[in-house]
Amino acid sequence: MPEGTISPSYGQQSADVPVWGDISQRLTTANLYWMITVRRDGRPHAVPLVGVWRDDTFFFCTGEQEQKTHNIQTNPSVVVTAGPLGAEVWSRGKDIAVEGRAERVLDDTELTSLAGAWFDKYGDDWQFVARNGRFFELSGSGDGRGDGALVFRVVPSKAIVFGDDHGQTTYRLDGR
Repeated sequence: MPEGTISPSYGQQSADVPVWGDISQRLTTANLYWMITVRRDGRPHAVPLVGVWRDDTFFFCTGEQEQKTHNIQTNPSVVVTAGPLGAEVWSRGKDIAVEGRAERVLDDTELTSLAGAWFDKYGDDWQFVARNGRFFELSGSGDGRGDGALVFRVVPSKAIVFGDDHGQTTYRLDGR
């Protein structure tokens, strides 16, 4: 498990370093995440999305023509955020930003496992079948046909946690 370091430049030095297992659990149970990518011309692009955090990796799916897909093809560096994220919860919880690189998941066995994780987390509204390196929707009016969705993993390099005690903790997840 990665060890966190309190930033000497931000927050209170007396703040406690959160246990990584607690941070990973918050990432696992978050219902909504935000993803920030960078457009070809350098402008940022931020969107809310659902996803699955497991084995210290974030997974999400998206359409082939979505802006974030085009951005990732040019620059796979992304930031994924989760947490209370708002003034109404300033004094509770932890906001988390995970930096990493997005890469396609193509293996149908892994995709089938991920489809199960989506169903376990989000229920009937997010039911997929894995085929030909993509997710195909079975929930709602989906019949498993169409173009399908691309699935990506974000291999994290760093996580920054902003705590309810106003400390900032950084975790290096890539061994650097």
